[in-house]
Amino acid sequence: MIRSTTGRAAAIGLLLALGLTTTACSNGQDSTTGASSVATVSGKISLTYLQKQGDQEYFVGEAAGAKAKAAELGIDLKVVNLGNDANKTVSEVQAAIAQKTNGVIVVVPDPAVGPQVVQTARDARIALLTSDDQVCATGPDPSVCAKGDLVPRVGFSGAQMGAEVGKRAADEYTKAGWNAADTRVIAAWKQDVTVCGDRVKAAKEAFGTVAPGVQSIDVATDNTPTGAQDKVAATITANAGVKHWVVWGCNDENVHGGVTALRNAGLSADNVIGVGLGAYLACKDWSGTQASGMKAALFINGRDVGALAVQTMYDKLKSGKEMPAEAFAKTTMVDAATWKSAGVTCS
Repeated sequence: MIRSTTGRAAAIGLLLALGLTTTACSNGQDSTTGASSVATVSGKISLTYLQKQGDQEYFVGEAAGAKAKAAELGIDLKVVNLGNDANKTVSEVQAAIAQKTNGVIVVVPDPAVGPQVVQTARDARIALLTSDDQVCATGPDPSVCAKGDLVPRVGFSGAQMGAEVGKRAADEYTKAGWNAADTRVIAAWKQDVTVCGDRVKAAKEAFGTVAPGVQSIDVATDNTPTGAQDKVAATITANAGVKHWVVWGCNDENVHGGVTALRNAGLSADNVIGVGLGAYLACKDWSGTQASGMKAALFINGRDVGALAVQTMYDKLKSGKEMPAEAFAKTTMVDAATWKSAGVTCS
């Protein structure tokens, strides 16, 4: 994911430069997918899958799942790694249209480009679906978007995932016998990404229900392991008297970085409870013999999301079946004893 200070500013600047209006349409369905103007396809379907940070393990799996499903359905599929470049999102949508794609599935590096992506797809009368992160048709911030203006999305339920993480963290906290006075929670995430906020909020609520009174510290990161490690290290320094730490965040990158920072600061594994979200980095700690503060992680399988996204697009383009507002893949909580049998692939 991109850092908000540069990528978001550039994306918003691009919107302004192009004079794009973001007035809501009267029909929420049309404002998101262009549903009324997208024709069914009688011949072979061509799709383009645009992913942020396509080299991350989760997104590698997502691409693999999409490709496998496309091969099964006889779809021509092109997968593009957008990296952290929000502006590239728009140019790649335009390139896909020029190459006669029938539909675009996108994971945006920054939600600020959402309105332009939607408008571009609507003007070209191609189907649009997002995976993982939400996109609003009428503004840069999905968290304040009218429900009918959110683009249909395939992924995971942020609230459900966060609740599972918070519940497991509370179980570990209770088992450890810690008390609230000398414990702190670190919640680490990129704070302009709506789905991240949903996950963290739900984790806090679930944890607080079981283990009330523990102070939580919000740590703004760029959702990368090194970014989280640096920010959490500063947080530890500012709270030198804390004995016990609980760590969760938007993804495995945040938790892995946080747990690493705590280990580097001299905290033993017995004084750290990390609950990841993804499991593709958490499992690295479980592959060795050394005790780890990473106690569990929610396994989210990118392959399932990629396959479901392609299937959803196929159904829309082949038979005209309306895309659901949201479609969710399953999740599984894993730990050092169960991650291998659950099928987690370590990055």
